[in-house]
Amino acid sequence: MKRKPVQPRSKQAGFTLTEIMVVIFIIGLLSTVVLFNVLGARTDAQVKTARTNVSALSNALEQYSLDMYDYPTEQQGLDALVTQPADASNAGSYRRGGYINKVPLDPWGRPFVYKRPAEKSQRGYDLYSLGADGQEGGEDENADIGNWN
Repeated sequence: MKRKPVQPRSKQAGFTLTEIMVVIFIIGLLSTVVLFNVLGARTDAQVKTARTNVSALSNALEQYSLDMYDYPTEQQGLDALVTQPADASNAGSYRRGGYINKVPLDPWGRPFVYKRPAEKSQRGYDLYSLGADGQEGGEDENADIGNWN
């Protein structure tokens, strides 16, 4: 039995360190671009969700005021849209089942702010989210999102 001669390994086999580093750099660059685009879309979605929730809660408050002839007091708050407050006036007729199933939190996990009488809105109440930073005022995603926008 004759053995095949052992071929010496070629120095051309495999990748060089430079090639590997270039590939890693390109992957990092693409990941950064994708990450910034995804984070921006998330922030936009949170702001749009907050606006939608403010609008839905405002509609429920308007329905409440039509039935009860006034908006809930600040002490009753938005919970008055879910269950009839014990101290509600008997002037109107509270809708059976309430006006919403539950009071949502804003997209950043905090409760919406309900103030009555209004300070910023033309309506009888202010309803708003404090934005991403959870503080009054702010700009961009940190801006308050309310029923006056």
